[in-house]
Amino acid sequence: MNSAEGPEPSPKNRPRMSGPLDMLELGKGLLTPTEERQIRFVRKTFEKGPVDRAVRVLQRRLGSVWIEYCTRNIRKVHGVERLPRLDPAKSYIVVSNHRSFFDLYVITSFLVYRDLLPHRILFPVRSKFFYDNPLGLVVNGLMSFFAMYPPVFRERNRAVLNLATLDEVSRVLRQGGAFVGLHPEGQRGTGDDPYELLPAKFGIGRIIHGAKATVLPVFVNGLSNDIKRQVMGNFDGTGGDVNVVFGAPVEFDGMLEERGNQGLFRRISERALADVKKLGEEERAIRQRG
Repeated sequence: MNSAEGPEPSPKNRPRMSGPLDMLELGKGLLTPTEERQIRFVRKTFEKGPVDRAVRVLQRRLGSVWIEYCTRNIRKVHGVERLPRLDPAKSYIVVSNHRSFFDLYVITSFLVYRDLLPHRILFPVRSKFFYDNPLGLVVNGLMSFFAMYPPVFRERNRAVLNLATLDEVSRVLRQGGAFVGLHPEGQRGTGDDPYELLPAKFGIGRIIHGAKATVLPVFVNGLSNDIKRQVMGNFDGTGGDVNVVFGAPVEFDGMLEERGNQGLFRRISERALADVKKLGEEERAIRQRG
């Protein structure tokens, strides 16, 4: 569900990449009235003021509690000592492998519940239902307190909007005080081997380059998409281990200072994914030791 990358626009339909793109401006004639209203509404909640402050409190005090309660007996966390102190005024990006719809929720709930993460949380989400249906706005508000933003568009004829989605994430990060969860693979891996990751997509690199935020790699293994069975396993003692392995911030060796282009963005994504892969090997060793 959470991915910052839908289909890439074809070269002839790709807008010039010399500056940030605005989703609402670019979306004229492409967004439905419902999508436009809901994007405008959620975007408004990120403006500094009482609404933003209230959402931050709700994400910290309510949003993380049920996830913590439903995973605390099966979730095993490693490498927390590698994390820097998360400055409330700065923004951060967590990049992880993508096997389950719930990877990023488990990662962030661990940090939030322990008062390590006072930031506004957001995860890009597919537009279908969450932005093209009024009920999606309600579910977004009740389930995540508007963490599911901005929308990602899966239709080929609207793929160009995904460039604006990437720039919207960068814009929020540049404001400070945001924590964004992203998957360099761009989509969920469904193969039998959880350590075999999909190729990195350029979009995450575009966000990282535009935001210049600290990037924290994580590898998660053991989560499934059968949330009912996994939660039951947490309480009845039958659930297998869900390992979460944190790494030190990714080093980009000056790439973030280079002039942006699609090739550079892909290299940045590949560097981030390489650190996630290393954590995957560490998780494999942890699991083998039992």
